[in-house]
Amino acid sequence: MATLFPKNAVEKPEPLQAEVKGTIPSWLQGTLLRNGPGIFSVGDTSYNHWFDGMAIMHSFVFKNGEVIHRSRFLRSDTYKANMAANRIVVSEMGTMAYPDPSKITFLNHTMPDFTDNGASNFIKYGNEYYATSETNYLRKIDPVTLETQDKVDYKKYLPVNLATSHPHYDKEGNTYNIGTSIAEKGKTKYILFKVPANVPALKNVEIICTVPSHYLLTPCYYHSFGITDNYFIFIEQPYKLDILKTATAYMRGVNWASCMKFYPQENTLIHLINRRTGKEVETKYYTGAMVVYHHVNAFEDNGHVIVDVIAYDDTRLYDMFYLKEDVPGKHHYESFPKPRYTRLALPIQRDEGIACGENLVKLKYTTASAVKEKEGKIMCQVEVLSEDVELPRINYDFNGKKHRFVYVNCAEEGQTKSIGKFDTETKEMVHWSEDNCQPSEPVFIPRANGESEDDGVVLTSVINFNPGQCSFILVLDGRTFKELARAYVTTELLKDMHGFFIPQGNQ
Repeated sequence: MATLFPKNAVEKPEPLQAEVKGTIPSWLQGTLLRNGPGIFSVGDTSYNHWFDGMAIMHSFVFKNGEVIHRSRFLRSDTYKANMAANRIVVSEMGTMAYPDPSKITFLNHTMPDFTDNGASNFIKYGNEYYATSETNYLRKIDPVTLETQDKVDYKKYLPVNLATSHPHYDKEGNTYNIGTSIAEKGKTKYILFKVPANVPALKNVEIICTVPSHYLLTPCYYHSFGITDNYFIFIEQPYKLDILKTATAYMRGVNWASCMKFYPQENTLIHLINRRTGKEVETKYYTGAMVVYHHVNAFEDNGHVIVDVIAYDDTRLYDMFYLKEDVPGKHHYESFPKPRYTRLALPIQRDEGIACGENLVKLKYTTASAVKEKEGKIMCQVEVLSEDVELPRINYDFNGKKHRFVYVNCAEEGQTKSIGKFDTETKEMVHWSEDNCQPSEPVFIPRANGESEDDGVVLTSVINFNPGQCSFILVLDGRTFKELARAYVTTELLKDMHGFFIPQGNQ
């Protein structure tokens, strides 16, 4: 992977008109924000891992059939400190920096202070937008100019050291998220919280539920969670962060990522939490060991909660993105990771009178099973719907409800060569690809008052490796998956992570 991401991005903060080929639907009015690593070396120092790179933000403004593009580095405290020193002085997950051993700080003598380099995604809390990673720090941004504004610390409002960059939103504009509270008052737990709409971000945050970690000093890593009309779904997977090792990583000369370990011999615990009561259901759901970064969707159907995720058998995905070979703690694999679109079925009907060993799933459209075991445990076996897909997006109007279509990146030997529209009913995939082009995560934008679930467009930024050709933002018809338009930008695009669309009038 080292040959793909060594180059630092160049920001273009002034608005630039893109060259549109084709016809952009007149109803598409708004801004697509995209976020990802953009600076990989400072002075004579460089990051070990692609995820560690300092954030560059892009905006693509769609208005009246035209596209305006701009990009800007996130002016985080991390960025300012590194640039002032002309070297990397703030540690990231995969890169431990050593500016001055006397300056290391600890939170509660356990967790080191983390970066505010929000290079993963954007979150909307209230009417404000934030660049985010998975630490306790957020950076407010101006979604129009991409200027960096206030630094926000979750810990001033919630006792969380980590939080996901994949929250959920309801129709009223409330935001739901989950974070990890490490050794707070002697307990490690996961906290589900709600940020109400139309209020200053986090100042009126509400704790919905706390889920105790199975292990005090080894909480699990997670990147997202699920939601339905009546439930939250939290997957406590055997991919764990060792807090004691994390606390001593700096002194031992290793990065924090080396303090994470996957335990393939352990089962995965699935927590089902009632949204109304904030209580976890009594039934304990388990499945085999897996690593999940992205939830696709979840929904309720005839006494079941269906949970769709992208699952891996191990942690090869993270190791694949190292930029250097000689990193202490890095695992070396002979093959690329294989992501699987995986479906779980959690029966929520009462199981009195049902014998141990019986499958409780009664749905005909899935082969996923849930077998009753002793002590009320349910052991779930997954159905694999597709393979080699990642970065799933759906029509968000169907979030928490039964969906049919999913838009994904399609991987080939660890590289994204195409994007696809996957039909969960027929199991068919329609692809878009172009020679020497690498598309980003596809983002579906529904047409207002659309006639069907896939009535809308799919937006993806495309890195163009063809000599003399510009990269572009691609607009596909959500139903046919045919190209409607592309807008060439004069700025060089790099591989990024996630995107967030803001309809016109919501900035």
